[in-house]
Amino acid sequence: MFNPSRYQARQFFFSTWYKYNHQEVLSDMEKIALGVILLHPEYQSILDDTERYHDKDYLPEMGGTNPFLHMSMHIAIKEQLSIDQPVGIRDRFDRLLKKNGNEHETTHKIMECLAEMLWQAQRSQTTPDASIYFECLDK
Repeated sequence: MFNPSRYQARQFFFSTWYKYNHQEVLSDMEKIALGVILLHPEYQSILDDTERYHDKDYLPEMGGTNPFLHMSMHIAIKEQLSIDQPVGIRDRFDRLLKKNGNEHETTHKIMECLAEMLWQAQRSQTTPDASIYFECLDK
């Protein structure tokens, strides 16, 4: 399992954005990340300033969103959908997409539920429970 450090995860986004802007060849994973970056123009100025944002903390009490976590969750959801893991996630995505007609909005709904499942697992010190994920998505 790939488990990058905070530095490595952020460097991946900075590097992808740099390569894109300098017309360098991107790996398949970087192409996926670029798609997410392009969906979020509000984060592009952050990716232009590695020095300032590489070590910036995004604490819940500060409000706002951690752009690196947000983009990483987009990628995680894309991966889940590509392999239908947990089993049934693709069907739920398709149902939500049909309901609202907007892929980005649908991904954000799934992201909220993924975050809820992860928070519950962290709070109870257990493994993530897909039933919590699906219960949230089925509301």
